[in-house]
Amino acid sequence: MQESTAHQVAANATSSFTEHLQRDRPELLPYNRDLPAGAGATPLQVPHATTIVAMSYDGGVLMAGDRRATMGNIIASRHIEKVFPADQYSVLGIAGTAGIAIDLTRLFQVELEHYEKIEGTLLSLEGKANRLGAMIRGNLPMALQGLAVVPLFAGFDTAAGFGRLFSYDVTGGRYEEREHHTVGSGSVFARGALKKLWRPNLTEAEAVAVAVESLYDAADDDSATGGPDPVRQLWPVVYTVSRSGARRVPEPELAAVAGSIIESRTIARREA
Repeated sequence: MQESTAHQVAANATSSFTEHLQRDRPELLPYNRDLPAGAGATPLQVPHATTIVAMSYDGGVLMAGDRRATMGNIIASRHIEKVFPADQYSVLGIAGTAGIAIDLTRLFQVELEHYEKIEGTLLSLEGKANRLGAMIRGNLPMALQGLAVVPLFAGFDTAAGFGRLFSYDVTGGRYEEREHHTVGSGSVFARGALKKLWRPNLTEAEAVAVAVESLYDAADDDSATGGPDPVRQLWPVVYTVSRSGARRVPEPELAAVAGSIIESRTIARREA
């Protein structure tokens, strides 16, 4: 009897926490929840997370997100965080339906932690990117009803010795970006800024300044993107990932960068 139970436990063991939930408690998955009756007929008014930027720099990758969530023409939140550490060597940025995106982020974090405990080693960066794509693909039925999640994923590849950046579409399609990328409602404007400001081999400090300025430009043209707010002391959430791991850039450092950008643009306008 005990031997039979041991065999059953071994058969049920999986390094994927998502597969475990799918088999035993599928209702706990973010994308297996039932929508309210008639939800498919009219768009749901739910908070949406907006602009995320990411780029490579000399020694790693950086990801930054503004702090605004919108619901139609309403600002649903000025304090939302859209960039999270996935594990010690990777970060995840979310755009799209905020509630589902945050749940997917938490599930992804547990997925990586579960794999490490079961296998006794970190999943490769390539493996992490593939797992995230599969989770996004699982949300496709919700995406077709207007509740899409489109993340950015970045991390330091410890085997290759450099940072890598991945973008996705709503079907879970995964694409590796070589320089920089943006997602969200302000992505077109942020990307335009990055094309002018980014260059190869930026230092970490220079990359932080480029990220903040690109979000500043996005907020200038996109009402759903929140720029640096000195009055409320609100700054973007910025993470860098290098050989030493993921690091959240402190708010005083971001305040100094944002202040420098605002000051330089004020001076330029006065001199124009």
